[in-house]
Amino acid sequence: MTQKLLLAGAAGCLSLLAPPVAAQDADQPTQNWAIHGQATFVVQGVGGFASPYSGPNSLAPKQVKETADATLFLGARPWAGGEIWVNPEIDQGFGLSNTLGVAGFPSAEAYKVGRSNPYFRLQRLFVRQTIGLGGAQEAVAPGPNQLGGMRDANRIVITAGKFGVGDIFDSNAYAHDPRSDFLNWSAVDAGTFDYAADAWGYSTGAAIEYYQGAWTLRVGAFNLSKVPNGETLERDFSQFQLDAEIEHRHSIAGHPGAVRVTLFRNHGRFSRYDDALALAAATGGPIDLALTRRPMTRIGVHFNLEQELTGTLGVFARAGIADGAIEPYDFTDIDRTAQIGALLHGAGWGRKDDRIGLALIANGISAEHRHFLASGGIGVLVGDGKLPDAGAEEIAELFYAVRITPAFEATVDAQHIANPGYNRERGPANVLALRLHAAF
Repeated sequence: MTQKLLLAGAAGCLSLLAPPVAAQDADQPTQNWAIHGQATFVVQGVGGFASPYSGPNSLAPKQVKETADATLFLGARPWAGGEIWVNPEIDQGFGLSNTLGVAGFPSAEAYKVGRSNPYFRLQRLFVRQTIGLGGAQEAVAPGPNQLGGMRDANRIVITAGKFGVGDIFDSNAYAHDPRSDFLNWSAVDAGTFDYAADAWGYSTGAAIEYYQGAWTLRVGAFNLSKVPNGETLERDFSQFQLDAEIEHRHSIAGHPGAVRVTLFRNHGRFSRYDDALALAAATGGPIDLALTRRPMTRIGVHFNLEQELTGTLGVFARAGIADGAIEPYDFTDIDRTAQIGALLHGAGWGRKDDRIGLALIANGISAEHRHFLASGGIGVLVGDGKLPDAGAEEIAELFYAVRITPAFEATVDAQHIANPGYNRERGPANVLALRLHAAF
């Protein structure tokens, strides 16, 4: 606990060290190097709820857990249009029930691995090259993993190295960053987006983005982990993911918005749920997906919308589907998802930098997936040992973020989770969290 509080205290120290963020000029000076940092502390608890039985991957009632992380963002511009970034990070803590029990897990600050003592990770190390293709000049505000300067509106951007698939794909202005907006896994990304990642959410690979007018096309190739949800990534693309995304930016009554469609294709050693059940029935052995894994492909697609309605209010939505006959590989147990939400800035009550957000999410699984869990199978995050009465996970998340200084804010977050793990006989679970975040 002492070490967790020390990391939390670092957030306050960062807020004192950080200068206010200045407004950007139309002609943004070119940065050749930058140092940014962040620290985030989350304490999250769940109250009592109906829990007549539990399995290996069940959410337990009446518990409190903490997570903490501190990151440096070190960047340099070694040549025209080029950037090199490295993100060393210190992490600590655990998610509720060791990050198990809910497919739409309530904290994206909790990884699939937890440790009591602080430990070091190099989360990102990548090169970005921007190639101008003309069009209007636009200012680039400096920030974490982004050097300030000017760029062509029409351009090609190539990113290669170690980074998050979500750094490039499935972005959303209102729901994509658990350090500043929503916490739930299936709010910050589409729940069906089984993106390539190690247990901390990062992969190695490359992506190319082509910007032309109001359109952007993105494609990428990334290493999957060596085993599903593993800590170690492949290095030779023997198991890989291909991603493609088309984005259109628009303006409605002077307010910006964007629509994105994202597809993924995973190729590796996966198991079909029916194969695992058939083998267990034939041999009398346990239901084990590892025993029936073989080379195959899993695909999915999702839709992503963001739209500003006023100068202070924006809305967002996502909906997705993935092949539910095959096990998810690197994200979570969701085959169908839909979300809608809104984010409001506090100018109307004299707190222009405060934010309040609401997201409503429904996650589902296929018939094969339900049969697997009902027979005692264990998934990525869920598995109560049985599932006699399956239903959709229905999640409501509400948060209020208070800007205390230009570099430090505190957030109160509440989530209501009906049918955790798709189980109508357990829950509903009410989860409360306090998040402290500082950045410079």
